[in-house]
Amino acid sequence: MDLGIAGRKAIVCASSRGLGRACAHRLAEAGCEVVINGIDKDRLAATAAELRQATGAKITAVAADVASPEGQKALFAACPEPDILVNNNAGPPFRDFRELDRQKMIDGVVGNMIVAIELIQKAIEPMVAKKFGRIVNITSGSVKMPLAGLDLSSGARAGLTAFLAGVARSVAASNVTINFILPGIFDTDRFRSNVESTAKKKNISYGDAVALNVDSVPARRMGAPDEFGATCAFLCSAQAGYITGQNLLIDGGRFPGAF
Repeated sequence: MDLGIAGRKAIVCASSRGLGRACAHRLAEAGCEVVINGIDKDRLAATAAELRQATGAKITAVAADVASPEGQKALFAACPEPDILVNNNAGPPFRDFRELDRQKMIDGVVGNMIVAIELIQKAIEPMVAKKFGRIVNITSGSVKMPLAGLDLSSGARAGLTAFLAGVARSVAASNVTINFILPGIFDTDRFRSNVESTAKKKNISYGDAVALNVDSVPARRMGAPDEFGATCAFLCSAQAGYITGQNLLIDGGRFPGAF
């Protein structure tokens, strides 16, 4: 399917691995010029080389922390007027809410709410002027189904969702869309890290902890990052211009609701 975005410029945050990388890959495959980002310079360079080889697209690697003003400046120096912005950032580590002090809570809100808003502030006016913009925010299935231990992540990402709900409607007439993808259990480094933490706390094996998670998914499997990336690319497509302000849950049916 031709997504109608060949030649568009995209920034994909936190994209050296995992779900961000999958999004960058699918956008590059669709013909976009993609700026990828991460804090591990060597891993980022390897990812850039692999994406260039796989897609033939122009891939620019920006090693920077998107939570910092300097990191954001570097991203927009590489791509001053993106047509597509995929917001993504690592969430706070899995921990009991009693262990959170004020600074940890502030850092979590900055990383998973404020940073995305700051990046959108920088990107949105050129999108409005060009009458094309696609903004996708990678949040979490825990926005709809909060999980103990991920309270800070859930709260900050839910705050971002509510904050941008009105913003999405305010720019829709300019063919600028803002949507959210809420991943469930995907086979990523972050999932494996959370499972290791759970296994230690419950004094069970890593394999048993994985099985407990997978057994909670009606699809009886973890999600593949590539299918997540394909969904992101569609939301960035020309055909998705009538979809905005929506939360798309991708969790294999784990959330037990009809709406």
